[in-house]
Amino acid sequence: MASTTKKLLSLLGRQPVIPVLKIEDVAAAVPLARALAAGGLPMIEITLRTSAALEAIRRVAGEVETAVVGAGTILNAGQFEDAAKAGSRFIVSPGCSASVFAAARGSDVPLLPGAITPGEIMTAAEEGLDFLKFFPAEQAGGTAFLKALASPFAGIRFCPTGGVFADNAREYLALPNVTCVGGSWVAPDSLVKAGAWTTIEALAREASGLAA
Repeated sequence: MASTTKKLLSLLGRQPVIPVLKIEDVAAAVPLARALAAGGLPMIEITLRTSAALEAIRRVAGEVETAVVGAGTILNAGQFEDAAKAGSRFIVSPGCSASVFAAARGSDVPLLPGAITPGEIMTAAEEGLDFLKFFPAEQAGGTAFLKALASPFAGIRFCPTGGVFADNAREYLALPNVTCVGGSWVAPDSLVKAGAWTTIEALAREASGLAA
């Protein structure tokens, strides 16, 4: 899966923050994706935590040319395949799973699996994956733990997610083994429900400049 990892880095490495979205109302998916892309965050992750998620991915993939949509919270091979068929350009899993790895081997859609322990990191590395999700970041030890991983796993890069917000994102992005971070603060539920697309675009613009 090394080649798909390169593809993943070419996508997610373009922006410092990957919006992690939980979409309850399918009608919000397209205007939300457009607002985030307009603010400089075209790569987005729609989590499979709601019944609207797959249709939201389909609509964004089919209607928002400026967005690159991925699927998150993928827990098994069936969800991987459903998300890929819906138009996901990348797949994110909260952990390492043999069935998800197997699905990824047979797919052109790159996988970003979660790994926080040395054993999980080694398991992913054996699959040829050297770009991993670090989740839940803050609860697992945050930047201090990531610093400790840098030496024994010098070739591994991470996307920390979970407890990452505007006030601590720069601390993560400053680490040499961090490529980007994932966060929901750029599109909080209250703003999405209110259809506050201009405000969300402004939050995305601020987040897109975090690595500058």
